[in-house]
Amino acid sequence: MRAHVVAMSNMTSNEPIEPEPSAPLPAASTERQRAFRLVVGIACLLALLAVWQVLTSFVAYTDDAYVTTNFVTIAPQVTGVIVSVNVANDQEVRRGDLLAVIDKVPFQLVVDQRKAAVQEAAVNHKLVNDELKAAQDRLAAATAALQQASGDQKQVALTAADMVSAQQREQVAAREAVDKASQSVVNQDAVAAQAKAALALAEWQLSQTEIHTPADGTVNNLSVSVGDTASAGKALVGIVDAAGWRIVANYKENYIRSLKPGKAAWVWLDTHPWRLYRARIEGVSRGISRGPNQDGILPYVAPTTDWIRLGRRFPVTLKLADPPSDLTLYMGSDASTLIFP
Repeated sequence: MRAHVVAMSNMTSNEPIEPEPSAPLPAASTERQRAFRLVVGIACLLALLAVWQVLTSFVAYTDDAYVTTNFVTIAPQVTGVIVSVNVANDQEVRRGDLLAVIDKVPFQLVVDQRKAAVQEAAVNHKLVNDELKAAQDRLAAATAALQQASGDQKQVALTAADMVSAQQREQVAAREAVDKASQSVVNQDAVAAQAKAALALAEWQLSQTEIHTPADGTVNNLSVSVGDTASAGKALVGIVDAAGWRIVANYKENYIRSLKPGKAAWVWLDTHPWRLYRARIEGVSRGISRGPNQDGILPYVAPTTDWIRLGRRFPVTLKLADPPSDLTLYMGSDASTLIFP
């Protein structure tokens, strides 16, 4: 009876009753579940790979693309001190606009000097022409006198013979004078031509002190100021050309055989996201450089990125079809392109 009461008191106590542990799953069942998950994972990967292969057979996509245009580097033709800068950084300019002015004074002095040399050459040219005319007149007179003396020789033998000999010497001397004067005229012609050429060069150099933009575009990264020295042949101002905008997309070589000029394309611009722009293929590069250490004439597309080896890619040039009037493009910005081969 006491044992029964003790048992009943234990049953009515507030202590929780621990459930009996369940039996563990068989090891074979666990292995089957793991194998099933592995098979499903591999099947999903294969399915994704198959879908990707099918998609890439009908769609040529790349995010290795960028916006570009022609960059016009303007270098002065003469060296001098800049006395005026007529544009500001990021300013839009039109072809023919004045960009900067180089000090004209030294070049104007050279022009004045060359003009004086041309005038001097003209005066000397007139002098040698007058000398040539006088020598030709002397030769004509000597020739006429010799002819007359030759006619008189038939009448008076001895005296006429001496006269003929004297006239012959005079004719020879006159002919030598004509030859000398003719050579002086030729030399002076060369001097006059050189003086005129030097004047033309000086006037051209003077005109080059005003630097004008050769194309419509935007001034980029202007760093020149009044007082700087402009050097001939050294870049002074850069212009982002407004007329040459295009997208260059690097496509893998297994795509390019089906990409033809005129084919439609779609472009995503990172500067204007969430919108696709229609474009057309302008051309496909027929050659690339195999290494970066080339002369730069052939384009080079790096086959590696982030230590990953990629297939060879060829530049494909696209041009936007009827872009919106308010669309602003930026040289060097990223883009993505989509083409249906």
